[in-house]
Amino acid sequence: MSMERRLIPVKLDGYKPLREIVFETLRDAIINQVLRPGERLMEIQLAEEMGVSRTPVREAIRKLELEGFVVMVPRRGVYVAGISMKDIHEVFEVRSALEALAASLAAERITEEELEEMERRLVEEAKETEANNLRSIVEIDTSFHDLLYKAARNERLVHFVNLLQEQLQRFRSASLARPGRGKIALEEHRKIVEALATRNGKLAGQLAREHIESAEHAMLLSLEKQGLYYEED
Repeated sequence: MSMERRLIPVKLDGYKPLREIVFETLRDAIINQVLRPGERLMEIQLAEEMGVSRTPVREAIRKLELEGFVVMVPRRGVYVAGISMKDIHEVFEVRSALEALAASLAAERITEEELEEMERRLVEEAKETEANNLRSIVEIDTSFHDLLYKAARNERLVHFVNLLQEQLQRFRSASLARPGRGKIALEEHRKIVEALATRNGKLAGQLAREHIESAEHAMLLSLEKQGLYYEED
């Protein structure tokens, strides 16, 4: 299977090793479905497209394998890992619990400045949703939830969320790619912010849980249509 879109040459960063830049480029391409589940990754092709040698590509692929983004198939090569139904359910079960806890705590602890910042995110989200700019919508959605976790004032909660972050980004993109999901997510975000503003922790937690369940449903529909997830035996 060939790549649908071309990778852009990597931009050097004085603070990061080249292998790390290549890793992040490939990881982001997988998260954003530029490189799709089941697609074979060819070192030479990837190196040429990113303008680097095969060595940092090989190192990046090893790290991607350790983090579950790619799989090595003996005598066949390296492939972008598929997404199993079990993976989806497990990640969303944990995320819905963490999100509900974060929202209930944030309702008690969020500052007026943070509320205002979330309101600004809603304005940005509405603008990008209207323009159907998926990449920007995903970035704003990520920022919105990061603000929610910060407002919860619980470092352990943030730590556990961070452990899921790479998988969350991959799932977030797939969910928001579902036609109409952006507008629904925006309205769900608005309701959560309203609950936070009235300091209603119980309602905020309930709305946050429902928001994540809704996101999972949208993602499953999106992946099912594209044939991008599989049932495990």
